[in-house]
Amino acid sequence: MTVNVGTTDRNLRAALGAVLLYLAFFSGLSLFATPLFKYGGAIIGVVMLATSTLKMCPIYTILGLKTCKDC
Repeated sequence: MTVNVGTTDRNLRAALGAVLLYLAFFSGLSLFATPLFKYGGAIIGVVMLATSTLKMCPIYTILGLKTCKDC
């Protein structure tokens, strides 16, 4: 696994993941009452948190992108 996610990108991914998990399980919004949006948002939130923690994005690897300066 090669590091390809920079600090700013990691912070944005972590924030987005946390917001999606909050919306999916604790917001009470009617949009997230449907299973598609509830569990879809939860899955995307977990993926965002995982890529933030691992500092590696599989899509960036496929596309040959890197957002970190020293990797």
